[in-house]
Amino acid sequence: MARRPTPPGTPETTGIGHVVDLVRAAIPPLHPAGLPFVAAPLAVAVVGGRRRKWLRRTGLVAAAACAAFFRHPHRVPPNRAGIVVAPADGEIALVDTAVPPAELGLGDQPLPRVSIFLSVLDVHVQRAPVAGTVRTVIHEPGQFRSADLPEASSVNERNSMVLETPGGHTVVVVQIAGLLARRIVCDARAGDVLTIGDTYGLIRFGSRVDTYFPVGTELLVRPGQRTIGAETVLAVLPTFGASPTDS
Repeated sequence: MARRPTPPGTPETTGIGHVVDLVRAAIPPLHPAGLPFVAAPLAVAVVGGRRRKWLRRTGLVAAAACAAFFRHPHRVPPNRAGIVVAPADGEIALVDTAVPPAELGLGDQPLPRVSIFLSVLDVHVQRAPVAGTVRTVIHEPGQFRSADLPEASSVNERNSMVLETPGGHTVVVVQIAGLLARRIVCDARAGDVLTIGDTYGLIRFGSRVDTYFPVGTELLVRPGQRTIGAETVLAVLPTFGASPTDS
């Protein structure tokens, strides 16, 4: 196995410390929202498993499954001006134009949109697709239809966040609950300043995340592609996407 290079001037870690570093690099940390879901089956495994081995095994398996679902891997966004990165891991279900959620009051003009579907096996934290200031955060109650259906964006329970970039562009990202999802977590508040790739929320379990872009944005993805949150580039904003000959 190849070793990760050590930056110049960094003390060399050896022995047990090196093994610990390798484990930390290989196993992603847990999102805080997942702690109760991991702790509960672990408690069952410890307490009930003293007399019933099947209960201990079940508790350990359930804890491991929850830890995998709530994993929160470190990501490094691309260093390029004007890009919009994926707000979530998953599969691109739609690349089209659509009117943003009505509750945002952004008008009825269809905007470029990319929808990402998250299965229960995907990382479920959401990350800021651009750097900018949070202008609006609105939670809208709704149904719990399968998140891969086109109508899910308008009828399902959702949480919408409007971001304004330093260049004045408006980017909307919408967390949409799915068939199994019953809880949307959004830690961002109006007035917060986010850096591209910052974790701001989470959906459990199975869901969808829509991103709406300004008119003129150059979309770079197609349905069926897999995305890595904070790293996959979805689009280039209008000003930055223009060629040198454009005016």
